[in-house]
Amino acid sequence: MRPSKKLFLLMVLGALMLANCQTGTAQNRKPKVVIVATGGTIAGSAESQTAAGYQSGAVGVDILIQAVPQLKDLADVSGEQVASIGSQDMNDEVWIKLANKVNELLAKPDVAGVAITHGTDTMEETSYFLHLVVKSDKPVVLTGSMRPSTAMSADGPLNIYNAVAIAADPKARGRGVLVAVDDDIHSAHDIIKTHTTDVRTMSSGEAGLVGASLFGKDTWYRSPAQVNTAKSEFSVAGVKAPLPRVDIIYAHANMSPDVISSAVANGAKGLVIAGVGDGNMTAPALEAVKAAVAKGVVVVRSSRTNGGIIRRNIEVNDDQLGTVASMELNPAKARVLLQLALLKTKDSKAIQDYYDRY
Repeated sequence: MRPSKKLFLLMVLGALMLANCQTGTAQNRKPKVVIVATGGTIAGSAESQTAAGYQSGAVGVDILIQAVPQLKDLADVSGEQVASIGSQDMNDEVWIKLANKVNELLAKPDVAGVAITHGTDTMEETSYFLHLVVKSDKPVVLTGSMRPSTAMSADGPLNIYNAVAIAADPKARGRGVLVAVDDDIHSAHDIIKTHTTDVRTMSSGEAGLVGASLFGKDTWYRSPAQVNTAKSEFSVAGVKAPLPRVDIIYAHANMSPDVISSAVANGAKGLVIAGVGDGNMTAPALEAVKAAVAKGVVVVRSSRTNGGIIRRNIEVNDDQLGTVASMELNPAKARVLLQLALLKTKDSKAIQDYYDRY
């Protein structure tokens, strides 16, 4: 064999070996997932393993990660602390800060997804807020717990493990913001909290689960039909807190109209009525709603039942009153959408279109 031909073959062989080495490295490289911590029970600390009382948000994100060493088998995991609060204290400022941080992380090519630790009290609201303002189809997965990190049989570690597994799962892309708790995968559009203390407190009601995660192994059932995340028209880029004030008014037997007029007098730009049954309220309350709409306040009818769909013009004439029907959204979620809608318009017809699609 002539030297030149032998040299050529050696060069080809070397190139193939290098390519195989690089391919193996790429295949062994784990997806990068960032855990963004906000506090909550999952980061709570109590005096003993059986104490009912605890301090929310007492444990930092680095400790949460260290408590689940198995995460290294799933992904290249790092953490960032955005807040250290109980989710009952969640507010517009933290929402906007969290949304901007998530969008910043997801814009990085090497970040596969984001997991967020959060208290369960307002998880349904924060997840839906992010569902509307995240600008990526990469997975965003909230998780939390019903027992603090120091509790006997704490539920947080496995929830974090599953949340990271979902955030690293390419099949989770394009499904909007998700919530992973108790082996279940919920859509942010549907999830509600249904019990004060039960570990299995989260439900997606009639809509059903998006999927399930068993020790990091995911099974997928559906993708949410509503507009969300990368396709959403809503954004908080450049938006400063507070968002437009929207109050929720709880309807009940013998409801007084002054709770509505008082909210308007105190600066509410929008109202969500948590109505009885199909979004109903007393006749005097309806008159107060009519007066509020006349003053430019947007009023959305929802239901305190946490089930069913509030459609237009069933028992209440929305066309005549100028009110908006919340469709599938419960009062808490209806409030979130109205806050963002009011950044764009006060026109009730345009806002109804948002509720029909989001």
